[in-house]
Amino acid sequence: MVTFSVLGSLEAQDAAGTPIALRGPKHRAVLARLLVAHGRVVPIGTLIDDLWEIAPPRATGAIRTFVGDLRRALEPDRPPRAASRILVTSGTGYSLTMAPDAVDATRFERAVAEARRLDASGALDLLQRALAEWRGPAYADFHAEQWAQAERARLTELRLNAVETRADALLRLERPADAIPDLDAHVTEHPWRESAWRLLALALYRAGRQKDALDVVRRARTRLADELGLDPSDELVRMESDILTHAPSLGSTSHPADAASRLWAQAAQSHAHGAVLGERARLRSTVDLLRSLAIAGGEGLEAAQQQRVSAIHAAEDLGDPHLTARVIGAYDVPAIWSRSDSPELAAQVVAAAQRTLDALPVAENDATRVRLLAIVAIESRGSSRDEPRTAALEAVRIARRLDNPALLAFALNGLFMQTFYRAGLAAEREEIGAELIDLAARHDLPAYELLGRLIRLQSCCARGDVAGADAQARAADELAGRYDSPLITVFTTWYRALRRALTGAAASDVAEAYRAASPLLDRSGMPGMQRGMLSLALLSVRVQHGRPLPEPGTLDLGPYAPWVEPLLRAEHGELDAARAALYALPDPPRDHLLEALWTLVARAADVVGDEATARRAGDALLPARGELAGAGTGILAFGPIPGH
Repeated sequence: MVTFSVLGSLEAQDAAGTPIALRGPKHRAVLARLLVAHGRVVPIGTLIDDLWEIAPPRATGAIRTFVGDLRRALEPDRPPRAASRILVTSGTGYSLTMAPDAVDATRFERAVAEARRLDASGALDLLQRALAEWRGPAYADFHAEQWAQAERARLTELRLNAVETRADALLRLERPADAIPDLDAHVTEHPWRESAWRLLALALYRAGRQKDALDVVRRARTRLADELGLDPSDELVRMESDILTHAPSLGSTSHPADAASRLWAQAAQSHAHGAVLGERARLRSTVDLLRSLAIAGGEGLEAAQQQRVSAIHAAEDLGDPHLTARVIGAYDVPAIWSRSDSPELAAQVVAAAQRTLDALPVAENDATRVRLLAIVAIESRGSSRDEPRTAALEAVRIARRLDNPALLAFALNGLFMQTFYRAGLAAEREEIGAELIDLAARHDLPAYELLGRLIRLQSCCARGDVAGADAQARAADELAGRYDSPLITVFTTWYRALRRALTGAAASDVAEAYRAASPLLDRSGMPGMQRGMLSLALLSVRVQHGRPLPEPGTLDLGPYAPWVEPLLRAEHGELDAARAALYALPDPPRDHLLEALWTLVARAADVVGDEATARRAGDALLPARGELAGAGTGILAFGPIPGH
């Protein structure tokens, strides 16, 4: 049986596997054109058009000569004047008649289809053999021929799918390390294939290489956006957070990560049953464990916040203010969002810290005092009182005198949380973020470098500095991958949605990006940030693009509803209700959304003609002139403040 190979340069072999000489380039082109037709008849006129841009005078005779030569090459033992069994004449054209498996491309196509019906082991064996038939690009000799383009593209797509299906089979067989080399080469050669990027990231993750998996996802996002002009899909965006949070959907990892998980579980179990530890030691180690849970985010963060208060109360019950101070101060989890996740629990922590400060001699332990003061500042975020800011300033002053970098970083976190007492403090926060990054770099404090990066990202957004914010987001993502900090991706993903708004993307694209980012926030364990945020972000898109606003009462605005509803009422003609709401409205909370809410109040006052409230809002916003309203969140923006 004569066979043909087209998965590379065109070749023909006789029944013994010996190569058949195909004469000149036109002979080969005629044969290739007939192979592309898959047994269908190709008229002589079509062959002439395909072989020459300008046909010679005796083109028909030339085609018949090429066909005759090919018949003699393919069937050397055919008797004179006997009809050809392979290259047959049909009317005014020609076709190839062959066994189903005579062409390597047909065998490959059937193998790929069969592999989809097999288990992982069978599919892997079949695909390995099928992919081995490829010797180069399909119809490699005819890459410039228009008539070959569609078939070349079809076969190439089949091959790319086969490579990815083989990798999927290796993953199902729990052989992620074997899948990595081919996938790495695959995405380098075909960077537009998101499915391949996801498979490579998954293989690296399951091989215990979480940082490399994150790097792949971020490299994919950069190449798709910067080099190809493509937006990454929701699946690719979500995969980054899934890797950081070890989502069950990614499956199990191999030995390195498994070993870490087992050690964690064993340590926690030993702690739970560790009778050898005294009460004081158990409380101190419990807080260390809770701190690690909090940094992990999600359910761990929520559980840590609840159990932290119980640990503090247990320490107070022992009547030892020094132990209580250590239990309170050891929970030095960097805080970036200025609205408390649980105001009730935060109030209990602040009250315990104040009681402990009062019980300790003022000059006995300055480092302990710094920690307690910083806790008061951090847990009083959003407070309308001045005492927490005073506590933050004192903590920073003492920490500088003690020349303790870690302590100073903790105190600066407290000071950051107290920089929302008025509008227009993005520059002050920028200085805090820069100092944190510098401290962290010089003294190996990665958690505070991450905090500094996010603070600077927010400050850059407030000024509309997209390039600066991009740099901070990239640095934060890289650092988060290195130190397993899953919460960072929540902020950087939401920033990239805001970035679309800041760079003039269409309203529908910005809204879609916000909706894609929302699930990250839902499972972050940060209800203080989550409540109302998606509705506010989508509202910001409508405001920025001059779209009609939703009807009152239709948005889940969480704690921010009182400052948003007057505008919705005013825009929908409920002017009296809007005026009444504005008249009784208190100042917005002192948090990240201070300028955004004042902006919405100013708009509502303008619509209903409430000059007093408009002046009040204008006075509050005046220090922030030149900034973007709400952009200091790193999440949303309502436009330039002078415009309001």
